[in-house]
Amino acid sequence: MTEPVILADVVRSDFVEGHHRGSVVVTRPDGSVDWSVGIVDEPMFPRSSNKPMQALGMLRNGLPLTDELLALAGASHSGEQFHLDGVRKILATAGLDESALLTPVAYPLDDETRDAWVKAGHGKERVVMNCSGKHAAMLLTSKLNDWDLKTYRSPDHPLQKEIRTAIEDTAGEKASYVAVDGCGAPIFALTLSGLARSFGLFAGAAPETNEGRIADAFRAHPEYASGSTRDEAELMRATEGLFCKAGAEGVYAVGLADGTGIALKLEDGTPRARKVVMAATLQRLGITNETIENHLHFDLTGGDNIVGAVRPHAPTFS
Repeated sequence: MTEPVILADVVRSDFVEGHHRGSVVVTRPDGSVDWSVGIVDEPMFPRSSNKPMQALGMLRNGLPLTDELLALAGASHSGEQFHLDGVRKILATAGLDESALLTPVAYPLDDETRDAWVKAGHGKERVVMNCSGKHAAMLLTSKLNDWDLKTYRSPDHPLQKEIRTAIEDTAGEKASYVAVDGCGAPIFALTLSGLARSFGLFAGAAPETNEGRIADAFRAHPEYASGSTRDEAELMRATEGLFCKAGAEGVYAVGLADGTGIALKLEDGTPRARKVVMAATLQRLGITNETIENHLHFDLTGGDNIVGAVRPHAPTFS
């Protein structure tokens, strides 16, 4: 039976004190598997890595957003002021305000932004929840199609049925299970290979296609698709043609301009090894730059000093 493999080592003061296990797959432009380790052909939840495909379902049904607001529609944003301004612009286009959002109340995702938010006297609000851009776009799409605004999160809602079709079309497989994601919207289970295929398709798509529009919006406005200081934004800024989106539970997907797709999942769901494993996978494909090299380690501290790091497990990527 295939099992998750060791993808990263936790090294403290030159002693390996633990490992992060998981699975990785690389797909060719034709969607076939080029390289994989671990479990890549069994159902998993892509979590927020699904958001570009969700945005595709909305574009197919009239969502009029472009540029940074389209990136925000597929984002897990940090809750920075420009994110909140963008969410409100999307809602205003529908003639709505943030009271229409059905996201859970939350603090900003980014630590510094959260601290400033609290210091300014704010509490948890729906608009700062990292999925509010997606939810605002869902409301706008529903308004344009005269679909019910109170039930837009229901799996039986016309919007969610269209989104499921878009996800299945780009992954090249049927969703095997439907659950409720952290934001309350449906999440559809795919294989890791299907997730990689989808990202390869988006990244290699022509600019005039809906898939290409979404990928280009992410590439041109990576801070809207994630946040000003996020590692995803760093990777897209530094690597020409690369399109990426992370998700909860240690999920991360990348598409390259030639149509190559990459998807990974950390078994323990930790975010700290995510960028490390992706950087190692990119280097295995012969892609590197200063940012990728910096992402090859997640520093560990002891007192006030860096005493170790989470690093790629070399035998897996040799």
